[in-house]
Amino acid sequence: MKKLTEANAARYTITLILLTFVIRLFIAAYTGLGIGEAYYFRGAVHLEWSYFDQPPLFFWLSGLSIKIFGLTNLGLRFPAVLLFAGTSWLLFLITRQLFNAKSGFWAVTVMNLSAVFTVAIACWFQPDAPLMFFWLASIYFIVQIMFFQSSDDMKVVRNSRRTWLLWIMTGVCLGLATLSKYHVLFIFAGVFLFIATNKDQRHWLRHPGPYLAVLITLIFALPVLWWNYHNNWASFVFQGSRAGTGSKFQLHIDWFLRSIGGQALWLLPWIWFPVIRQLFKSYKLRNESETYSFFFWLSVWPIVFFTVVTLWADLQYHFHWQAPGYMMLFIPLGFAIDKGLSIGGKRMRFTRRWLNFSACFTIITIGVIGTHMVTGFWTAYGPKWLVHEVHGDTVDPTIQGIDYDDIGTRFAKEGWLKNPNVFAGAPRWWLMGKIDWALKGQKELICFSNDPRNTAFLVDPKTLLGKDAIIVAQENQPSVDADVKPFFDSVKQLPDIAVMRNGVDELHLQVYYCSHFHQSAKPRDDLPLYRQLNGQPPFGK
Repeated sequence: MKKLTEANAARYTITLILLTFVIRLFIAAYTGLGIGEAYYFRGAVHLEWSYFDQPPLFFWLSGLSIKIFGLTNLGLRFPAVLLFAGTSWLLFLITRQLFNAKSGFWAVTVMNLSAVFTVAIACWFQPDAPLMFFWLASIYFIVQIMFFQSSDDMKVVRNSRRTWLLWIMTGVCLGLATLSKYHVLFIFAGVFLFIATNKDQRHWLRHPGPYLAVLITLIFALPVLWWNYHNNWASFVFQGSRAGTGSKFQLHIDWFLRSIGGQALWLLPWIWFPVIRQLFKSYKLRNESETYSFFFWLSVWPIVFFTVVTLWADLQYHFHWQAPGYMMLFIPLGFAIDKGLSIGGKRMRFTRRWLNFSACFTIITIGVIGTHMVTGFWTAYGPKWLVHEVHGDTVDPTIQGIDYDDIGTRFAKEGWLKNPNVFAGAPRWWLMGKIDWALKGQKELICFSNDPRNTAFLVDPKTLLGKDAIIVAQENQPSVDADVKPFFDSVKQLPDIAVMRNGVDELHLQVYYCSHFHQSAKPRDDLPLYRQLNGQPPFGK
C-alpha cells in the first residue's frame, strides 16, 4: 500500500468501501436473522403507511429488495448493506470538506472498525441503516449551506438559487430520515442550537430556507402521522413511554452505568474513549471554531439524551440508540488520527499501533463469532460457557443468530403448514418473529401477550375464530397457562421442536396444539388480543 496522501485518499476510501461491501454481502447472506430482524420481517411483505415500532422506510426498501432477490436473508438485508456503503462515502465527503481527504479516509476506517457500525448497522434488517444514510445526507447539504458558499456577499448567498436548492435537498433528506427513525428530532435540535449560538449563522433564523426544509420534512412524515392518527397514536405513545419513569420515579445508577458500559462495548472501548474525547474537545472549542461547534451540537443530543434517561428509564440493551451522535464524532476523530500520524515520534507510533490493534481485533472477532454462529464450533469456553458462568443459562446466545428452520420442518411434517384451519402463535413477540421467518410468512400469527407490539397489527384475530392453533414457546409455561389457555377449548402439549445447529441439538421449543380459538370468558383488558376480539383497538382507548 502506497503512503496515504491527499491525492489518493479518495481512491483508498472507495477501495475500502467496496471491500467491506463485498464482505458484508456474505455476512448478510449466510448468517441467520436475529430476533429483531425476524420480528420486523412481516412488515416487509405486508407494506403499510407506517408501523407500531418504527417509521416505514426500511420496510419499504426491503419490500422492494425481496421482489428482486427473493425472500432470503440477503433479500431483506441488501438495502442496509448498500446504504451503509453510501453512508461511508458521505462521511468521507463531509470530513474532506471540513478537514482534509486523509482525515476522511481515517473517519471511514474507524467507523468500519466499530462493532455496532460494522455489522449491526451495516448488515442487519433494521431502521438504522437508512437513518444513518439520510442523517449524513442532510448534514452534507447543511454543511454546504453554512460553510461553503462561494460569495462573500451574504445577501447574494441568501437569495441565490443554489441556497434555495440546498435547503430543499436538506428538507428531502430530513424527510427520508424521518421515515427511517424518530432520531431525526436531534438533527433539528442540533442545527437550531448551532445557528442560535453562532452569531455568524443566526441570519439563517430569518431566512425562509430552514422553514421550507421543515415543511418538506413534515410532508414526508405524513405516512407516519396518518398511520398513528388511525391507530390511537400507538407508535408515538410506545416510543415516548420508553423514556418515562413508569408508575414511580426512582433513580437507577446501575442502569446508567450499564448504558455507559454498553455503549463503550458496542463501539469497542478503545474506540469509544477517543470518540468521547472528541465530544469534550468539541465542547471546549465550540466558541472558537464553528466546525467544532457544529460537531458538538449535532452529536451531543442523542448521546446525552439516551444516556441520561437511563437514570430512571430501563432502556435495557439498546446501546445503539446513541449511534448517530457517535457517527458525527468520527469526523473530528479522523482529523485527530491524521494529525497523530503526521506529527511523528511517540504519538505516531501509538496511533499506528492503535489502528493495527483495532483492525486485527475487529476482523478476527467478526470472523470467529460469525463462524461460530453458523457452525457452533466454539462450544467449549465460548459464548455458551461464558453465559453459563455469569447467568447460569445453558443456552448459547448466538443461537438467536441462526434461523429456526426446524420449526418450518415440523410444521410441514405434521401437515400444519398447508392446513387452512390452523394458525400459529407464541407468548412472546420476539419468538413470533423467529416462527414467522421459519414459516416464511405462510401462516397467520397471533401473539398471546400484553406486549405484542407490531404483531397486533398483522392480523385481525376475529377472522381466526373457531380455528385451531399451534403455539410455540420457549420456557414460557406460566404465560401459556395464563394467556393462551383461556382462548381455547383445550391445549395439549406435543413433543418439543429441537433447534439444530450443524447437527447439534442447541435449543428446545415447546409446542402446544390448541383447539377452537374463541374469546376468553374471563375479562383480560390487559391483553390487546382480548380488546381486538371485542372490536376495540389493541392499544389506547
